[in-house]
Amino acid sequence: MAELVPFAVPIESDKTLLVWQLSSGPTAEALHHSLFTAFSQFGLLYSVRVFPNAAVAHPGFYAVIKFYSARAARRAQKACDRKQLFQKSPVKVRLGTRHKAVQHQALALNSSRCQELANYYFGFNGWSKRIIKLQELSDLEERENEDSMVPLPKQSLKFFCALEVMLPAYDCSSPGIGLVEEPVDKVEEESGKIAVEYRPSEDIIDVRCEEELHGLIQVHCSPWKQYGQEEEEYLSDFSLEEEEFRLPELD
Repeated sequence: MAELVPFAVPIESDKTLLVWQLSSGPTAEALHHSLFTAFSQFGLLYSVRVFPNAAVAHPGFYAVIKFYSARAARRAQKACDRKQLFQKSPVKVRLGTRHKAVQHQALALNSSRCQELANYYFGFNGWSKRIIKLQELSDLEERENEDSMVPLPKQSLKFFCALEVMLPAYDCSSPGIGLVEEPVDKVEEESGKIAVEYRPSEDIIDVRCEEELHGLIQVHCSPWKQYGQEEEEYLSDFSLEEEEFRLPELD
């Protein structure tokens, strides 16, 4: 059965691995590199985070690893649990299970991560994209307010973008539209302008009008800062399958 891998920050428990009993010898940076090398063999990784053990436990580290694919996370857990991997002693690897009462809103991936994910599954030359339409909507709102007795200051910057992603090998394409908005008081005032570079491909023959796009896809309105926001690791929300996640106790 095919697996659906959304272009979103992976927060699901079945895409999260908890790794502990990591040696205290290497530095956190060295462990990060070793973990990334070992687990990226099973699928594309979203993040690898290494933490020192609690003060009451033996010296050492534990890690939280996030995959985009739940299937890849399961393969990695089965293959790496109780294996030495890159150290002399075996490590423990478990899938996280989030408490049912805890829910977090999914965050969209930023542009660079979207391209990384597309390149991994479709290949570097296996997909392409083109901008159909890019428009600043905040100016339209200003013109609507010109007829009022008291001009209203610009409250926010709002942009609309229509984009099409194409998969030549499968002879298919998918249009998408979105809105992004940010309050003016959070925008840098020194520059006075926001530059948006638009580079349409030379081989564009037809451009879909708004009527063609309407009803095909859903519009998402998101704050601008969301796309630079790093997803937090909700460690307190996770427990482990088969065994409670706990660090070794002192003798």
